[in-house]
Amino acid sequence: MSNPSRDEIIASSKGWVASFLNFLPGLGSGYLYQRRWKPYFLTIAAATSWFALGFFLQGNSEPSRGEQIIGISGLFFISIVTVIEANLAFKQASKKIKTEKEKIKPSKKKGWFK
Repeated sequence: MSNPSRDEIIASSKGWVASFLNFLPGLGSGYLYQRRWKPYFLTIAAATSWFALGFFLQGNSEPSRGEQIIGISGLFFISIVTVIEANLAFKQASKKIKTEKEKIKPSKKKGWFK
């Protein structure tokens, strides 16, 4: 038995589960579900960079309500982008696998001998 391809792994996952896992914690957990390591590490790097940027810009002072909203909005934006990207990757992989299966499917013969 051969190992499944990258597209087969993504297509075999549920798109809504990957999207939900990317949205809820906002840290790219849906990418782990889809076994997509590069987007996962990019998401972790983006969230860490956003957190570090806020930490260094804030300094030692207490963050204001506006700064808190900006920080949460940035993490929310990262999670929304990952939700959309994971869902698009699932749809694209499913479509590709479907077209590959249609190419392999034998044509129906007409006539007496089938």
